[in-house]
Amino acid sequence: FYSIPFSPGDRILTGMDEYASNYIALLQVARKTGAVIDVIPNDETGQISLAALRNALDKRVKLIALTHVPTNSGLVNPAREVGQIAREAGVLYLLDACQSIGQIPLDVQAIGCDFLSATGRKFLRAPRGTGLLYVRKSRLEQLEPPFLDMHAAEWTAPDRYEIRDDARRFENWETNFAGKAGLGVAIDYALNWGLEPIQERVTALATQFRAQLQALPRVTVRDIGAQKCGIVTFQVENKAAEQIRQGFAQHSINVSVSGRSSTRLDMEARGLEEVVRASVHYYNTEEEIERFCAALTRLH
Repeated sequence: FYSIPFSPGDRILTGMDEYASNYIALLQVARKTGAVIDVIPNDETGQISLAALRNALDKRVKLIALTHVPTNSGLVNPAREVGQIAREAGVLYLLDACQSIGQIPLDVQAIGCDFLSATGRKFLRAPRGTGLLYVRKSRLEQLEPPFLDMHAAEWTAPDRYEIRDDARRFENWETNFAGKAGLGVAIDYALNWGLEPIQERVTALATQFRAQLQALPRVTVRDIGAQKCGIVTFQVENKAAEQIRQGFAQHSINVSVSGRSSTRLDMEARGLEEVVRASVHYYNTEEEIERFCAALTRLH
């Protein structure tokens, strides 16, 4: 992202569900370069509006930056459809797949993204501090990384250097080899199971989970979107999310709290301060969902 040469007046189109770290980066670049951030509204289902995205395109649009799966709801944004719109317009397309990699099959050719970034530690179950970046080869020459060293470039003369001609121009000499090995093992492990069966299992569990939560008194499921994933979020009437988290911890059940500051645009639009997040993965069981709901009933 920081390698894209923005100019004053260039437009960055993004969604309502962007994560704080992504949006802060957008704000920083906009402040430094004079680029403009335009937020595309969601449609009636809660996903990014494809019609509004098409209508927002003009010659000033330099980048579409989208989060595939946000942190605070079960939403899966329509990444392929956005890719089709980006290709038709000849606009750069950056997809944040941090929450989708490992639970949803990802094909960068089918999606049509120019860049895809992902972390290892979430649904891919790799070591913390690992991640990966895909850059479409045809876009490489347009991008000069903000940081270069003797791994990313070669010092060819006292006053010259040449940048690598592959995506490793975005890497550094110093690297965590043990972490990379763990990331590779996690990727192989997921591929051995198969991403399609993983998605099918995760979707089935999450659908059952939402139904059972919604049936509980004083519990409101807060997930949105035409397509949903393994992230399940909810609120309990008159109970702070942190109280719920601490109560579950006493039952050896792990949940997290997603606050407004993480996804400010979406949370403010929906009038939410915080939600409890309880993600399922393919190794979870129907019995664990029953146990979770029974524990939640006792907590509130």
